[in-house]
Amino acid sequence: MYRILIIEDDIKIAGAVRDIAVSWGFEARAAEDFRDILSEFASYQPHIILLDIGLPFYNGYHWCAELRKITKAPIIFISSASDNMNIVMAMNMGADDFIAKPFDTDVLIAKIQALLRRTYDFAGSMNVIEHRGAFLNTGDGTLTYEGEQIPLTKNEYKILQCLFENRGRVVSRERLMERLWKTREYVDENTLTVNINRLRKKLDAAGLCDLITTKVGSGYIIE
Repeated sequence: MYRILIIEDDIKIAGAVRDIAVSWGFEARAAEDFRDILSEFASYQPHIILLDIGLPFYNGYHWCAELRKITKAPIIFISSASDNMNIVMAMNMGADDFIAKPFDTDVLIAKIQALLRRTYDFAGSMNVIEHRGAFLNTGDGTLTYEGEQIPLTKNEYKILQCLFENRGRVVSRERLMERLWKTREYVDENTLTVNINRLRKKLDAAGLCDLITTKVGSGYIIE
C-alpha cells in the first residue's frame, strides 16, 4: 500500500486530503512537526509527498529542496499561490507537479496515481534511515548530513547500512565481515578495521563525531 505524507498546516485541508486518500486505498499521514519535516519523512517513509508553500518556520520551497537531497519520492505542491512564478519556482526546487487550491479531488487522485505508476513501476521504493540528523538512503547508497552528501565507498555504505538497521544493538565483527564480503572463508580482520577507521574519519570530518562506538570483544554499535 502506498503511503502519502501531507505537509499542510491547515488542519481542515490536511484532514480532508488524508480522508480522500484513505478512501482511495492509500495510507496517509499529515505532518505535525513543521520544524523538522525531514524527520517526519524518515519516520513515515512515504512514497509521495503533498506539500504546501506557506508553512510555519520554513516554507515549502525550503523543504522541497531539503527533501530532494535525501529522496527521489515524487513531490506535488498544493497551494493557492498558483501564479506562474510560484509554479516555476516549485519545479526548479525539485517538485514533480503543482495543483492550485481549491482543487478537484478526482484530479488530485489522478495525478497521485500517475506519479506513483511512473516512479515505482520502474524505480522501486527508496527507503531512508535517519539517525542523529544523518539520512542513509538505501535506494541509492548515499549519506546526507546537514544538507551535505557524504561520499561513501561500497564497503563504507554496507557497514553503515548494517549498523543503521541494527541501531541500539551490537553488530559483531563476524557479521560485518560476512555482510561486506559475503563469505565464511577466512578474511584478514585487519581489513575490516581499516574500513571502519576510514569511515570514522570521514564521518568525523563531516561533523558526525563518535557515531560508531566500539564494544571491545563484541563488535560495533550505533547508540
